[in-house]
Amino acid sequence: MTGRLVMRKLTARDIRTAVQLSMEAGWNQTAEDWCTLIELTPDGCLAIEVDGELVSTTTLLCYGQRLAWIGMVLTRIPYRGRGFAHRLMTEALGLADRMKIETVKLDATDQGRPLYEKLGFRCEQAVERWWRRRETGNSNASVIDQQASQDSWRDVDLRVFGADRTELLSKLACRHPPLSLGDSYLFSRPGRLTSYLGPCVAETSASARALIERALQTRRSGGWSWDLLCSNVQAVALARALDFTPKRHLTRMVRGKEQHAKVKATYAIAGFELG
Repeated sequence: MTGRLVMRKLTARDIRTAVQLSMEAGWNQTAEDWCTLIELTPDGCLAIEVDGELVSTTTLLCYGQRLAWIGMVLTRIPYRGRGFAHRLMTEALGLADRMKIETVKLDATDQGRPLYEKLGFRCEQAVERWWRRRETGNSNASVIDQQASQDSWRDVDLRVFGADRTELLSKLACRHPPLSLGDSYLFSRPGRLTSYLGPCVAETSASARALIERALQTRRSGGWSWDLLCSNVQAVALARALDFTPKRHLTRMVRGKEQHAKVKATYAIAGFELG
């Protein structure tokens, strides 16, 4: 290997190049998504550059000391196979250990899973991305137009997700206000290729359906992506009923203490890079 290699933190100046990196992988993140990660966890967004070129990234998003989430494990194609992802993951996990994080999770592709197993991760459950084209018909959910206040989702989310991600959800809500129905709520946001549904926490499948149908009415191009836990059979059935089809299959992996969200109330996760 030739070239001057530097491991450092990502900054706002890297966002444009980071978007190119995720585009090369065919991922859906926008500049806004990268900005959110860097703003929330400036010490946990790590990069390797070679001769001044950003070539590899990993992010560690912490939800207090209880849980942290690994995401954006990316390496430019010409630089793969050189151990960059392993170096960044080792650094991120060392940071988590120094912060005394109890549990670290990630959603792994088949390609990345062997690396994570070597680093002490074990399989927890299956996660899938479902997809559908942009809504073109009418919906029965037009009565739902109430935006959720923070008070309506903070306590519920803590109870269902199992860790405090208020800071993340507050930032998402400022940019793209969520919908609510009782104690159920749904966030959505634009993506580079498709708009994104999630997170969604709902008391019942009917509540989740009403919220999702309402979101699908918004005028966004490119279709919709919805990441869900396969063990929530009601979410899977609802996705199928709303004409979504499975597109990507990942494995949720965990390192450290066992910690589980309430699957039956989780109708959409926040994203593979967010949990």
